[in-house]
Amino acid sequence: MSNYIPIPERAFEFAVRITKICSYLDKQPGTPRLLAAQLFRSGTSIGANIEESQSAESNRDFISKQSIALKEAKETKYWLKLLTLFYASRERKIRSNPGI
Repeated sequence: MSNYIPIPERAFEFAVRITKICSYLDKQPGTPRLLAAQLFRSGTSIGANIEESQSAESNRDFISKQSIALKEAKETKYWLKLLTLFYASRERKIRSNPGI
């Protein structure tokens, strides 16, 4: 039995998860809300570029769209790392200052 999931489908599922995360973040005040817009843009762009590459008019066009998807994936990773660090430091601050 294979667990293979085609990349376009995986990218779509990832975009759905990113959309849910951003919907939550958009309701938060301050920094998370600001980062949500960047995360949403880059996280949903991955699948859009992969889908677009499937209809490429040439190998060069295919490679270009796939390269853009890779760059967007790296940017998304950056925003996720930043959010993870933000929430981890916020959690530490709350634990060390129960009055906050």
